[in-house]
Amino acid sequence: MPDRGGGPTGPRIRVGRPSRRVRTLLMTLGVLAVLGMAFTMFAGFWTDWLWYRSVNYSSVFTTTLWTKIGLFFVFGLLMALAVGFNIWLAHRLRPPLSAMSMEQQSLDRYRMGIAPYKKWLLLGITSLVGLIAGASASSQWRTWLMWVNGVPFHQKDPQFHLDISFYTFDLPWYRFLLGFGFAATILSVIAAALTHYLYGGLRVTSPGARATAAATGHLSVLLGVFVALKAVAYWLDRYGLAVKSSDFKATDNWTGLRYVDANAYLPAKTILFCIAVICALLFFATLWRRTWQLPVIGFGLMVLSAILIGGLYPAIVQKFQVQPNEQAKEAPYVAKNLKATREAYGIDDAKVSEYEGKSTTEKTKLRDDATDAASIRIMDPNIVSPTFQQLQQMRNYYAFPTNLDVDRYSTKDGNDQDTVIGLRELNLNGIPKNNWINDHFRYTHGYGAVAAKGTEADSQGRPVFTESDLPSKGELKTYQQRVYYGEKTNTYSIVGGPQKEIDYSDDNGEKTFSYTGKSGVNLSNPINRAAYAVAFNEPQILYSGAIGEGSRILYNRTPKERVEAVAPWLTIDGDAYPAVVSGKIQWIVDAYTTTNGYPYASRTTLGDTTADSLTATNNSRAVVAQQNQVNYIRNSVKATVDAYTGQVKLYQWDTQDPVLKTWMKAFPGTVEPKGDISQALMDHLRYPQDLFKVQRELLSRYHVEDAQTFLSGSEVWQVPDDPTNKSGNAVPPYYLSMKMPDQSSQAFSLTTTFTPNGRDNLSAFMSVDAEAGTSDYGKIRILKLPTNTAVNGPKQVQSQFNSKPDIAETISLLNRGDSTVEYGNLLAVPLDGEFLYVEPVYVRGGGLKYPLLRKLLVTYGGNTAFEDTLGTALNKVFGADVSTTPPPDQGDTTKPPPTSTNPTVQEALNEAQEAFDAGQKALSKQPIDWEAYGKAQKDLEAALTRAEQAQTEAGKSGGSGGKPSSSPKPTGSPSGSPSPSGSPSG
Repeated sequence: MPDRGGGPTGPRIRVGRPSRRVRTLLMTLGVLAVLGMAFTMFAGFWTDWLWYRSVNYSSVFTTTLWTKIGLFFVFGLLMALAVGFNIWLAHRLRPPLSAMSMEQQSLDRYRMGIAPYKKWLLLGITSLVGLIAGASASSQWRTWLMWVNGVPFHQKDPQFHLDISFYTFDLPWYRFLLGFGFAATILSVIAAALTHYLYGGLRVTSPGARATAAATGHLSVLLGVFVALKAVAYWLDRYGLAVKSSDFKATDNWTGLRYVDANAYLPAKTILFCIAVICALLFFATLWRRTWQLPVIGFGLMVLSAILIGGLYPAIVQKFQVQPNEQAKEAPYVAKNLKATREAYGIDDAKVSEYEGKSTTEKTKLRDDATDAASIRIMDPNIVSPTFQQLQQMRNYYAFPTNLDVDRYSTKDGNDQDTVIGLRELNLNGIPKNNWINDHFRYTHGYGAVAAKGTEADSQGRPVFTESDLPSKGELKTYQQRVYYGEKTNTYSIVGGPQKEIDYSDDNGEKTFSYTGKSGVNLSNPINRAAYAVAFNEPQILYSGAIGEGSRILYNRTPKERVEAVAPWLTIDGDAYPAVVSGKIQWIVDAYTTTNGYPYASRTTLGDTTADSLTATNNSRAVVAQQNQVNYIRNSVKATVDAYTGQVKLYQWDTQDPVLKTWMKAFPGTVEPKGDISQALMDHLRYPQDLFKVQRELLSRYHVEDAQTFLSGSEVWQVPDDPTNKSGNAVPPYYLSMKMPDQSSQAFSLTTTFTPNGRDNLSAFMSVDAEAGTSDYGKIRILKLPTNTAVNGPKQVQSQFNSKPDIAETISLLNRGDSTVEYGNLLAVPLDGEFLYVEPVYVRGGGLKYPLLRKLLVTYGGNTAFEDTLGTALNKVFGADVSTTPPPDQGDTTKPPPTSTNPTVQEALNEAQEAFDAGQKALSKQPIDWEAYGKAQKDLEAALTRAEQAQTEAGKSGGSGGKPSSSPKPTGSPSGSPSPSGSPSG
């Protein structure tokens, strides 16, 4: 070929070569750079391996790793071979060069340019597509493991009568294979077409045929493969209709076939499958016919059929068959959706009972029943955390979580007590001085659990602690109190080496400690230290003298983080909670198996469904979802994390769940049998909140079992907004020991309320037995109120509280100055056909920066009380606090009726009046003088006690002085807050 460069080249200028020393230096720097990048990649891999080995779940790491590597190489190699083979074949089928047109002369320049590099170019292209395809395939490790290990559900879908495992385990993998096939075919077509064009097999402007016979045959086969894959796609689409989501007026995220799917789309997909098969055969026939005429006609027919049969025909069926008689047409398919959805979310056994909404019993006779109906929890775990913090923090480097937890613990008499509990965890923001040694070596752990009765408050409105102080002591007996793993421990610590840790402080100064557990990764090995120095971007780990023999690094320390790491196939509940079990603090984590491939079951978005007023202000309570949109969920695993050793244990909870069985086949030995759960641990397991929130959201529509009612939408409920704040988010469910109408005794339960769609009155009350190990555990009970009876819902009850003049006046008084009123959980308890509502009221203000219980709001049957104690409020609501003087005994003439007040009684009553006035004066000050008010309340109680004793003694002696008919009652207030009952009279 002639030289096409043109023009003289000019004189050459010699450039001096670098010296040997410079070349050696550059080569050394290059080698070091490569080694540095390699070690950085190695450090991430190595530290992950060390961590999984330290928690005894190395099989999870290796299984996941080898699965990813296998998928990467297999599918990367397949893609590279497919594209590379078609490039090679197109090059081999190139026509011999002859007289060139202008087009071919232009292409010749590129052909000559790449000629010396053809092999390298082919290798580069195939490697690039192989890497991309392999990386994409490796992300499908869950799909592969579920397919290869899938176990049957032993349930069949109502349309195709295939086992549900086909849709959950098989169909996703087939769709991946189909997508991979499409990608490989399209890339091969593009690569082959470009190669044919570059080497003259395809021509755009050259005279003569536009394609050689070889190019025609090659591309026809590739297009035939594409159309054949499309035929497979049409066939799989038939089954995909059973798990297809669509908009439907009855519900969002409707899943499954409807009338138009079964009677239009399904036959259309079958017809299109047949057309695609014929079209593919026409493309393959070009190997002999050497013309694209028939395959092009066939392809056009397929496209036209897809538009007419797959699009227009279903629209006609929907318009002219379904819409004129939608209820009748859709009812059979809605019935299938109702059944499948209820089964998939575990709500098919929910018991719906009619509830009158009004009581027929005289209220004074219900006072004792109100006490038996529930152990009313007046300590709201979402309010009193600052109180725990202020009274039990002890040191600034300790802290409690924003939301405490509710659990059950046995009292000294053997009864279960609803208990509010939290751990005194490490708070690095509160240490005296932040530096690397303090943050990671000296301050490493929290100390002790703090617990309080859920149903009581002391005279100042503070929690009644059953476990307190530092070190903690109380009813929880002896246990390992050091908290190395917790919800607030989100940084690494290095323990067990020469540097001593601060254990806790008391009046005798700081106590030191050196970690003796086997948790974490040993840093005695210099390779490990170097790897962690790189992984954590902290070079001091490599050379610090604070690290020595026995040093161990602890990280991934939050309970949810650890469970998610060792079981990456699980969805983690948003609320991990601590429990003292057999001398150890154990974090209990609920975990779920989920899928979005359950046929006919409507989907829900976990992030939205589990959101409420608590998750809106505390992101750490949000669900950790592997699959955010699901249509099947089971609480299949109960996990524990030891707060001292960090040991993670997974226990099989749902022994029938096919999804869990599949994962247990994929990761054998990682999940322990249910029988290994000790009774001590079983006593603290409970029904999980996020599952309950998902179920209540579904039950707002799927509590009905009649398709016609479901379609009409007349029975749709909604979860009300939280009435205790203005966030506009859903009210959270509440744990409460209570008794439903069909129960003979209280059971630890999780409860919620429903209101009609778009209205605020109560439509239903839902409860689930939350106490694990009992026969009724997980049993959902729903009390449905009649539509013709207006029962106040949570928002209306809150509004009723706020609208009463005497209550509003007291609330306004408590809100003055720098005091703030905070409403606790509004609890609803079914009682004799109606609902008893109880809401604690806290005040945060004055010199106190934490909330104290001041009042209790109680309402039942239209009667409302705003009192200092629950007992007083219940007495008032049920009319049990009316005091009357008994008539004199007419048969006893030796005891004349009293005619005047005993002087001692009168004196005590005068003192009571003075104490009451002093209390009112303290309340009127700005800010409120809580100390003076509390003293006045104590004086008031003492004076009334003296009056009552004097009256009793006078009655025994037969002297004058009857019991006064009207007197101020001692508040018995846990806070000493004002009583709205009026002034005392003598």
